[in-house]
Amino acid sequence: MQNAFTIAGLGESVSRAAEFQRDQQDAQSSADLTQIAFTELVQQHSRLLYRIAFAVLRNPSDAEDAVQETFLQLHNSGRMHQLDDPKSYLARIVWRNAVRRNTSRPQPQELPDSLESQTPSPEKFAIHQQMESQMHALIDRLPEKLRQPLAFSALGDLSHVEIAQMLHLPEGTIRRRIHTARQQLRQQWEKRKGGKA
Repeated sequence: MQNAFTIAGLGESVSRAAEFQRDQQDAQSSADLTQIAFTELVQQHSRLLYRIAFAVLRNPSDAEDAVQETFLQLHNSGRMHQLDDPKSYLARIVWRNAVRRNTSRPQPQELPDSLESQTPSPEKFAIHQQMESQMHALIDRLPEKLRQPLAFSALGDLSHVEIAQMLHLPEGTIRRRIHTARQQLRQQWEKRKGGKA
């Protein structure tokens, strides 16, 4: 038995319209699934990416911008479902974005040591804060090739293998650079302590 649309000669156009509607529904379902997957990816990795960007940029708003730029690049590339290891891929991209931002902004000038407060604070918190800021200053003075692997290893979320992949270096080089960075910091710290005693 033929339906009324076929008899009226409209069967083919109605069939095409129904097929088009099914294609539209399939495309919408696929877009919804992609959006859900993207949201999950952002929730899983945004904290790590922020920490990586902050380690490079040392500025919360710049770090947030670098993370947003990274997720925007991923979203616009359409490669989200092709990634074997999203964590390493995103870490590498956010690091590149942060380094690019860091080199394009003016570098802050350091104050001379003579302007630093020489009066010890009576509160332990203040002493700890001062020591921590001095250690950050020592870390900032490390050469870039030592400071980057050290900062990434300090995050705790990245293994030496992942850091090596991110920086496109052998794992042994990463281990050696982290070890060298720690040795230099230890020596500089001892010099500072020895000079103040």
